[in-house]
Amino acid sequence: AQTVAAPLLVVPGIRPTWAEAGDQKRVVTPGEAVRLGGSLLVVGRPITEARDPADAARRVRADMMAAA
Repeated sequence: AQTVAAPLLVVPGIRPTWAEAGDQKRVVTPGEAVRLGGSLLVVGRPITEARDPADAARRVRADMMAAA
């Protein structure tokens, strides 16, 4: 018997509530993306352009974990 892995759902346009949408037209928070079934979240500028990228990444992860 064959097993089929669940498809991965890659979600771009992730913007935490504390980040600006910038040029993104359709955005969701990390928590919303997890609740909607996102497998891989694309979080760029909210982390790379943050004053403290490590703290921004921790905050994004906390939002994801709270939704799981």
